[in-house]
Amino acid sequence: MKPMNPLLLGAVGLALAIAGWSAAVLSGRYGLATPVLPPTGLVTMGVIVALTLVLGIRVLRWRNGKKKKLLNPILAAWTLVLAQACAYTGAMLLGWHAGIFVELLQIWSLRNGQQLTWLALGMAGGGLVMIVVGIVVERFCRIPPEDGDAEGNGLPGRPRPGKAKGEGEYAYRGD
Repeated sequence: MKPMNPLLLGAVGLALAIAGWSAAVLSGRYGLATPVLPPTGLVTMGVIVALTLVLGIRVLRWRNGKKKKLLNPILAAWTLVLAQACAYTGAMLLGWHAGIFVELLQIWSLRNGQQLTWLALGMAGGGLVMIVVGIVVERFCRIPPEDGDAEGNGLPGRPRPGKAKGEGEYAYRGD
C-alpha cells in the first residue's frame, strides 16, 4: 500500500473548499439552509479519531517491541486503511467547512446569531484533527528499516545489494 500524498490531501481539501463556498453562496442566494453538518458530527468525528488512535497505538507498541504476542496482520492492515480513510475524510470535511466558513465570515455583520459560523469553524477544526491523527497513525504502521540499512551503501533510488523486496514498506513483520 502506498503512503498518503500530502499534496493529494491538499488538493482534495482545496477542491472541497471551493465546492463548500459555492454551496454556501447558492444556498444563501436561494434562501436555503447552509449545508453544515450538525453538532453531533463532532461527536462522530471524535469517536473515529479515538478509535484510530487506539488501534494505531496497539500497532506502535507491537512495532516497538513492547508486546510479545504476535500482532494480527489483518488488524494492522485495517488500522492502516482506517488511518488513511480518516485523513482523507478529514481533508474533505476541513475543505468543505472552511469554504462555508469563509462565506459566512463575509456576511458576519448581517446575521443575528453566529452559531452556524462557529459550527462551521468547529467542523473544520475537527477535520484538521482527523488529518493529523490519520497521518500520525499511518506513520505508526510503517516498519522501520533493518539495522544494516543505516550504513547508506546504496545510491538514492536504487536498492542496496541484499535488500529484501518491500523492506521499509507497510508489511507484516514475521520475525
